Amino acid sequence: MSLNPSSKQLKKLSFEDTQIAFASKTDFKLMKSYWIFAIMNQNWLVKLGTFFIKLFLFLHFPIKKLIKSTVFEQFCGGESIEDCDLTIQSLGKVHIGTILDYSVEGEENEKSFLKTKNEILKTIVKAKEDPQIPFAVFKLTGLFQSELLEKHQSGQELDEEEVESFAHSKAYLIEVCQQAHDLGVKLFIDAEESWIQNTIDALAYEMMAMFNAQEAIIFNTFQMYRVDMLDNLRQAIEVAEKANYFFGAKLVRGAYLEKERQRAHEDEYSEPLHKHKEDTDRDFNAAIDVCLAHLGQVSFCVGTHNELSCMQLCDKMEAQEIPTNHSHIYFAQLLGMSDNISYNLAANGYNVAKYVPYGPVAAVMPYLFRRAEENSSIAGQTSREFGLLQKEVNRRKQA
Repeated sequence: MSLNPSSKQLKKLSFEDTQIAFASKTDFKLMKSYWIFAIMNQNWLVKLGTFFIKLFLFLHFPIKKLIKSTVFEQFCGGESIEDCDLTIQSLGKVHIGTILDYSVEGEENEKSFLKTKNEILKTIVKAKEDPQIPFAVFKLTGLFQSELLEKHQSGQELDEEEVESFAHSKAYLIEVCQQAHDLGVKLFIDAEESWIQNTIDALAYEMMAMFNAQEAIIFNTFQMYRVDMLDNLRQAIEVAEKANYFFGAKLVRGAYLEKERQRAHEDEYSEPLHKHKEDTDRDFNAAIDVCLAHLGQVSFCVGTHNELSCMQLCDKMEAQEIPTNHSHIYFAQLLGMSDNISYNLAANGYNVAKYVPYGPVAAVMPYLFRRAEENSSIAGQTSREFGLLQKEVNRRKQA
């Protein structure tokens, strides 16, 4: 279901319009975001801050309140689903959807898997109850042991206990997908590291064949920084068309670059990633073209903070006379980032959603550390965010 009131582009789309981008922020919250990104714009401060936060948490220093009122508030919706209601409502007022992302990285044991499965089921029910939540999302490693997924991918024979464990986790996966299907809630299966991704893909396609007969309910994620991913996408769509089920794709550039390169170097194998960002950008935009060419069969979401890719998709939709609120096309960005993209797209009638992570503060810290490190490692990303906030601060001073 589209969150937007009109399929007609309302005005000339621009990602430079900070008045629209930060309209929901009070002056106080705008300045808080400004100072958070001012700090994140300094790589050495990010590394120093991360070190001390980890140390203070380890030593049980009472810093939870400080974290909760700064970086946690910027990038997370709350500690529970209920805590996220204000964020959901705030985004919904400007026709931006919410994708609740349970971002706790628990231990790999049965107790953790059961807890995660139950939390995913809750997010699906919440999405069914609230039209402002267009998707649910989860990682397969929330239900499966990583080592088991890797062993399965490498072709090693699983022992009796491992076969039983794999089947048990797969039963959890089917239960989650069955609930999404029964409630009509679209469900993203997130991408992970290349050494377990083939297993994730196989399971995702199996779920699509089971549950996507009437519409795209199950979505797989494609990380376009991998050299083989564009062909993988084409082949997967071809299989879906032959088997007569609908296909769901979430397109991203990729989230494990440093980890992938380090492992390839340590284990002395060829990196599965493009060597140059331009090649990733090319494949990402080509993947959009593939999805557009099969729009009747394919529903897709572009999860990106890249302004050029978003603008190119908008231009292609206009050129092909595809309505801005076409139900098979969504844009998504992370909460607290790229509001200039999300809010301006929504203001122009496009389907947009924000990933809204949630979970207990201490348990979500690994996610927040990654956000800080990724922001400082992506060339220009934090500077861009900081520059836009600075522009809006100046605009308000002059208004």
